[in-house]
This record gives sequence, structure tokens and C-alpha cells, in this order.
Amino acid sequence: MKKLLFASLAFTLSLLSFSSPTYKLAKLKYNGGGDWYANRTALPNLIQFCNKTLGTNLNTEEGIVEAGSDDIFNYPFIYLTGHGNIQFSEQEAGNLRKYLTGGGFLHIDDNYGLDKFIRPQMKKVFPELNFVELPTSHSIYNQRFKFPLGLPKIHEHDGKRPQGLALIYKGRVVCYYTFECDLGNGWEDSGTYQGDSEETRQRALKMGANLVQYALTQ
Repeated sequence: MKKLLFASLAFTLSLLSFSSPTYKLAKLKYNGGGDWYANRTALPNLIQFCNKTLGTNLNTEEGIVEAGSDDIFNYPFIYLTGHGNIQFSEQEAGNLRKYLTGGGFLHIDDNYGLDKFIRPQMKKVFPELNFVELPTSHSIYNQRFKFPLGLPKIHEHDGKRPQGLALIYKGRVVCYYTFECDLGNGWEDSGTYQGDSEETRQRALKMGANLVQYALTQ
């Protein structure tokens, strides 16, 4: 846990000095059969974008970590995505709760089809909390980049509006859930998805940078 807190402090100082020790962001590997490995180029591209626009010095390679591992405490920002089933054991749920209540941050990105699986699993982690939609005035939308209308729509599926949902523990957003958005699709290499414009991709990367900045400075 100390490593995680030290990493957050280092990032805060880096915003002032544009110099920080190298550390990693990570993708969460989970059980249940869902494709936790989806959006293969997303997180590395977001990391490069943050290094360029926020002045961070993040390791350009993503980490891979499991919910039940002690290694999770080395990562200040964890990204979870996929389309299918996800399953947390009791031990994994407890470890993930310890990580999040101790200063960690989880971004869940529904890659279409994840919603019905992730909600009951996060109830294992925080049985006392429910996802709430953040108002557009929330600081997540007002970091380095401004999103006065809230979470942008990146990839269309059902014609529904995007929702930025959060689990808030003792006043702090510990988990941010992008639903009906496919934010990570916009982080992937240009041309990965037919019809997606560079303008849309830039909006996605800017929103992702806001999440990283929020997670590491709150």
C-alpha cells in the first residue's frame, strides 16, 4: 500500500516539476471467461498520450495484474474491460476493496456486454455502494481537458447515451465506470474501427487523460 501512496505523491509532484519516477498503469486480468485482454493497444496509447499532454513519465508498457494479487498495490490506476463474463472470488473481492479504499483507482470500461456481469461482481467488492451517475460539474470532467457535457460517446451500439458512473467511498471516486461509451475503443490505434474519426479518438484520449490525472492527484 505504501508503494501506491508514494506513486500518487510522485505524480502530484511531477505536475509541478515535469519529472517523475517511472511506474506503470495496469490492465486487470480476471476469471470467468470474459475477454479481459480486449482493446490491446488502448492502454499503451493512453499512456503515451498522458506522457505527451500531462508531462507524466509513465512506463510506456502496460502492466497485467489480477485482482487477488499483492502486486495490485504497485499500480495507481487499473483498467478493466471486455465483453463477457467476469468472476471475482471472495479473496479477490476483498483484495480489490483493500486496494480501492487504500488509494487505488479502477476504471471499468464496458466494451459492450460487460454490464450484466460487472455489476454483481462490484457488489461483492462494495455491497454497501451503488453506482451513481456523476454530474457534468464533477472534477473528473474538469481536469486538464474540459468536458462540459460529461462523458463523450465514442462507439455506437444501441443508440443510448453514454453514462459516467461511479462508486464513491468516503467522498472519493474509487471506481469510474464508462457505460454505453466504449471509451477504450477510442484509445486504440487509429483505423482499428471503421468509421471512427480522429476527432472522436482525440476526445477519447483526452477523457482518458482526465481519468489518469484525477486518479493520481485526488
